[in-house]
Amino acid sequence: MRKPRASLASKKRKAVAAAAREEEGSSSGGSKSPEELQKESNKGAARGKRVKAAKPKPETEYLPEKRNMEDLWQAAFPVGTEWDNMDKIREINWDFSNLENAFEEGGELYGKTVYMFGSTEAQMLAVNGQEKVVSPIPPSDQIGIKSVQREKEEILPMKTMKMAWIPYIPLENRQSQVDRLKTQIFTMGCTQRRSALRHLKVERVKQYDYCLPYLQSLKADEDEDDTVVNIMFPLEPPIVCDFDWEMDDLEEFTDSLISEETLPEDKKDEFKEYVKEQVRERRKVQRQAKEARKKAIEDMDPKTRAAFENMKFYKFYPVQTPDTPDISKVKVAYINRYYGKAHFVR
Repeated sequence: MRKPRASLASKKRKAVAAAAREEEGSSSGGSKSPEELQKESNKGAARGKRVKAAKPKPETEYLPEKRNMEDLWQAAFPVGTEWDNMDKIREINWDFSNLENAFEEGGELYGKTVYMFGSTEAQMLAVNGQEKVVSPIPPSDQIGIKSVQREKEEILPMKTMKMAWIPYIPLENRQSQVDRLKTQIFTMGCTQRRSALRHLKVERVKQYDYCLPYLQSLKADEDEDDTVVNIMFPLEPPIVCDFDWEMDDLEEFTDSLISEETLPEDKKDEFKEYVKEQVRERRKVQRQAKEARKKAIEDMDPKTRAAFENMKFYKFYPVQTPDTPDISKVKVAYINRYYGKAHFVR
């Protein structure tokens, strides 16, 4: 039996009802207002994404730009400074900008050949200074070893003390060849390692404490004709005094020490003989110095002699800053027994 076909009107009604059901399902509960639906949509979006906090950018650190010759004063070995005091010098941030400016264009040392060594002066503090020798040739390749505590003076080759004149190259020229630089700077350097000092004899270590840059001057040394001799008579404690062989009478001088109870009376003859020996030794040294200077002048070629006659000595003290001690009252022109006084003090 054939089933009766649904009428066309009945099919249309069914299609409309199905469409209505579909629309109601897709609206997720069509009874909600559009505002509520929008809030739910926003909540879903918020749950799906996490907003990360932006990391703070690190602040750029700017280091002060190094000056072209900032390490020049450190390149010069402080000759004659006790090893134990080396670190004390560098504890203070000395400012040698005056020295640096002297080598810049327009400065008094610009374009010149300069030999430089460091030194310290015994004050209430260790004052660091720099000595400059303006000369087309090295002032000397020798070093002098002398002090009140040492009876004899020694003149040794610099290499014996592991010292030498070393070329200094400014920062901006360290990729250039030394002979192309307008200013030729040589500093006295020392390659003796402090860590190796413990393997040396005490006398050898002490030699460094008494080193002085040496110069065979064409002029007579200030104390070449000095008649005063330093006395250090070996007692406990030792007798330290000065004896002038022209002004002092040895007998009276000795009796005076005895009356002051400085010298025991039973040591009188021994003391007098010791003083006589010191005077003989001093006169011998003076005579040899005169002969050596005379011979050195005779053996010099005209060019070398002209260089020595025209040498100029500069002495630079550090610039006063809020971080450094006041040294304005301790500046002196004197360099050492061989160089005498500086022509210019800065």
